[in-house]
Amino acid sequence: MRVKVTMACTECKQRNYNTMKNKKNNPDRLEMRKYCKFCGAHTLHKETR
Repeated sequence: MRVKVTMACTECKQRNYNTMKNKKNNPDRLEMRKYCKFCGAHTLHKETR
């Protein structure tokens, strides 16, 4: 049930992180505040397809 997803920064649109999620527990897209090395700050990262 766990799938690999890619996280993209909402500010600069760079794909920075890969993570796993459980589709059964989290059917919608993930959103996390993570550090973006391109922006140099903590920004909101959303799951991309």
